[in-house]
Amino acid sequence: MLTSTRLRLPAVLRDEPPYRLLFGSQVLSILGDRVTAVALPFAVLATGGGVADVALVSAAQFLPFVVLALPAGVWADRLDRKRILIASDAVRMLCQLVAAVLLLSGEAEVAHLAVLAAAYGAADAFFAPAFSGLLPTTVSPGNIQPANALRGLSFSLGNVVGPVVAGLLIAFGGGPGGALLFDAATFAVSIGLLLPLRPRVVREALAEEDPAATTDHFWTSLREGWSEVRSRSWVLGFLGGMSVYHVVVLPSIFVIGPVLFARELGGAHDWAITVTAFGIGNVVGDLVLVRWRPRFALRVASVALVGASCQAAFLGSGIGVWGIAGLELLAGVCVTGAFTLWETSLGEHVPERSLSRVSSYDYLTTAGVIPVGNLLAGLTSAAVGLHATLWGMSVIGVGASVLVASMRSVRTLPRGALVDA
Repeated sequence: MLTSTRLRLPAVLRDEPPYRLLFGSQVLSILGDRVTAVALPFAVLATGGGVADVALVSAAQFLPFVVLALPAGVWADRLDRKRILIASDAVRMLCQLVAAVLLLSGEAEVAHLAVLAAAYGAADAFFAPAFSGLLPTTVSPGNIQPANALRGLSFSLGNVVGPVVAGLLIAFGGGPGGALLFDAATFAVSIGLLLPLRPRVVREALAEEDPAATTDHFWTSLREGWSEVRSRSWVLGFLGGMSVYHVVVLPSIFVIGPVLFARELGGAHDWAITVTAFGIGNVVGDLVLVRWRPRFALRVASVALVGASCQAAFLGSGIGVWGIAGLELLAGVCVTGAFTLWETSLGEHVPERSLSRVSSYDYLTTAGVIPVGNLLAGLTSAAVGLHATLWGMSVIGVGASVLVASMRSVRTLPRGALVDA
């Protein structure tokens, strides 16, 4: 029985012990993040706060990420990335533990939650680029893609499981305070998994570190990170395409979609069906990419980005909830395909010593522009209507992604490791 179970594991989990530890810690972090995303607004409301206070605490958690994304990338290339992950988890664990105690004791105020959210967001800003830089050093070159696909799968499953766990904890586990206490516990276990991560791969990564990364001035290191981006036209092109997707297309999910479904379809029920279908598409795409390794990964990613950019038009198609859900399932496959193969290409082609800095530009130009896109989507839909805005989103997104797909450097970028097509 044990042997058959091992045979069913993906090869990257069977053959890469360091990655098993990193993946386990990532799964727990994602689950805790998704629980917090649901619990935090209710925590603010539990203190007597209103909608404005919810927005304030949300902004307090997000703004440090915008400010610290690029510096975090520099430091992740200069310092031990594993230690950065542990420190980030420790700070976030402490923030959630304090918030949980305040909520459970009835002493929490909006100001407390805002300060703790800001500290949490600052620690979170350091986690992402350090993780992106560390992941390729825990696997052999041929396993970078399945490692990224499994990471994407953990996000996809977290999006489904996290809200369910959060709902159960809020209802039966002590309210929002109990949910945040659970999140603190996940960080504690994550630290326990990261501490033994001292194999030869990590030591080799440190030994190969660029001496200039630790001896040059901070601003010099930052400029060198931008040079790594600028020197690769495929990185610049795909950064542009992904940025357009995040600022133009993705707000269709965050802002316009729920409003459209509330006005014209079955409200939250039908929206849940559509979002679930999209999540199923994410899972399908991740499972495919665990095993399928296209010969030209970035070419496939650019085609997938074209399909992902149709997402807004799918929502505004007016073909009924089940038809929209079916199209969103396909969009989910495309989204996870574009993201996984893009991150794989970075891991295969960008030098390890610079990967965190390059990844920090990626995070800043994608996650960092989402609030701007949400604001623009709200203003535009108020001016021209929901359907026109959704179709316009996809026209702009598809146009930008087609330009990316037409770039020679994107179409012809080979794999960075010897893998089967």
